[in-house]
Amino acid sequence: MQPNNQHRDPSSSRSHVAPFHVMDVLAAAQQRQRTHGDALLLCVGQPATAAPAPVLRRARADLDNQVLGYTAAVGKPELRATIAAWHRDTYGTSTAAEDVVITTGSSGGFVALFLAALDAGDDIVLARPGYPAYRNTLQALGANIIEIDCGVESRFQLTVEHLQTLPRVPKAVIVTSPDNPTGTIIDAEELRAIADWCADHDCLLISDEIYHGITYGRQCASAREFSDQAVVVGSVSKYFSMTGWRIGWLIVPEWLRAPLDRLEANLTVCPPAISQAAAVEAFSAESLAELNSHVDRYARNRDVLLEGLPAVGLDNIAPPDGGFYIYANIAGLYDDPTAVDSMTWARELLAATGVAVAPGIDFDTAHGHEWVRLCFAGQTSEMEEAVRRIGAFTGRSLDR
Repeated sequence: MQPNNQHRDPSSSRSHVAPFHVMDVLAAAQQRQRTHGDALLLCVGQPATAAPAPVLRRARADLDNQVLGYTAAVGKPELRATIAAWHRDTYGTSTAAEDVVITTGSSGGFVALFLAALDAGDDIVLARPGYPAYRNTLQALGANIIEIDCGVESRFQLTVEHLQTLPRVPKAVIVTSPDNPTGTIIDAEELRAIADWCADHDCLLISDEIYHGITYGRQCASAREFSDQAVVVGSVSKYFSMTGWRIGWLIVPEWLRAPLDRLEANLTVCPPAISQAAAVEAFSAESLAELNSHVDRYARNRDVLLEGLPAVGLDNIAPPDGGFYIYANIAGLYDDPTAVDSMTWARELLAATGVAVAPGIDFDTAHGHEWVRLCFAGQTSEMEEAVRRIGAFTGRSLDR
């Protein structure tokens, strides 16, 4: 007799990671758009604009004139050299093309980096709240995740004091600046202190810098300014307005070059050839001028939300120094603190108003039920309308 496997889940234990709840909100928002035509997508973190004009011109030209076959596993030399030069010019580092590994988006870069640097069971420190794909990918790979609560007292960022209280030295630490979901930027001197601590304790510092370029009066420092043993993660997705092109990069110490080359050759063969070629033009003066005009719009959008959200009841907001997110606490909208539920609130807001926001449970497994994230990468008129609709939903309408 054959065993009854009707109720057995044959999938691997590593695949049982937490879902990305914002995707459920996005699916509901897309359905709302089909049925009502009034959805405002403040839930997904991507620019509302296309890639810069020089990028599009290069892509069209290469589609017509190049074979677009496999590239080197770690990327086209032209793109690696371009990113190295941009990093040197922007941060005053000594970054060389050989330090740059091109990846299939920063997400692919993180997977390769975790595989290259960590064994199953190794400790890695993350801030909470933080980007959920770090946690979920590391869980799938068998790392031991140490989450540290980072609240308003540290501007939602890891500090060297946090690391000094750890019972043992981890194998790696991740910092993100500007942060997702809070938008906070880590102080340069704090980043230097963390880099020094990691160097002194033989701990790998991983600095996620994919939102660099999108700042509002507070400067971003790169971890590579303070340590050539740190890893910097970058991407053309956010500032460069090229999410779907799937190009990221790692700037790595010499000891990681060969392991990443071997892994990338097996994991992806190479990043997309057409995207690599086009991404070279993202760093041109013409592209940067276009991209900086987007940042000017983000700044206006940020001002709209910072002024409007407190007036409609969302007055506990993380300080968004960069990126394009507002992280807002919704607990003050509830009479019963035990009833606060960001996923339910997001669903009810969408159903009542068409405004889609990301529930904080994606970003914080302990306190995320009290928070929501709003992306302000769209048009200014959309931010103004979102505030008006949220006010109607909370009963604190700006029209009164």
